[in-house]
Amino acid sequence: MRCGLLCQFLWLWPYLFCTEAAPIQKVQDDTKTLIKTIVTRINDISHTRSVSSKQRVTGLDFIPGLYPVLSLSKMDQTLAIYQQILTSLPSGNVLQISNDLENLRDLLHLLASSNSCPFPRTRGLKTLEGLGDVLEASLYSTEVVVLSRLQGSLQDMLQQLDFSPGC
Repeated sequence: MRCGLLCQFLWLWPYLFCTEAAPIQKVQDDTKTLIKTIVTRINDISHTRSVSSKQRVTGLDFIPGLYPVLSLSKMDQTLAIYQQILTSLPSGNVLQISNDLENLRDLLHLLASSNSCPFPRTRGLKTLEGLGDVLEASLYSTEVVVLSRLQGSLQDMLQQLDFSPGC
């Protein structure tokens, strides 16, 4: 009887260790594809082409700019801030992009855990000081600058993923 259970367990042994929840390369490819999809969505919003991501607009200093080197945790923090800003915008153009950012953050967490460096879920800024005032004063400009900078940040992230960023 014991030999039968042992034989069954030994027969299952290779299957238990040969399967992975999600191969890292597949997760990385899905992450890159989602980034490209978000960039395409931003390009499809016609008015975003009118502003450079480097342009300085008074009152919009809380919007992240471009970073030379991004770790997975810094990518997550940046995306959390953009997601919080996008959910504050009343425009229907950004709803799907905000949802895509949530999915992208989940993929980044999978990449981080596969590198044995899980990090706590970032929730964005506790308060985006002055966001309401800025939205009232210049909703259109805020949306354009946010989407333009987000697009630049996503393109930086795409390049960083080719070099397997750290934690």
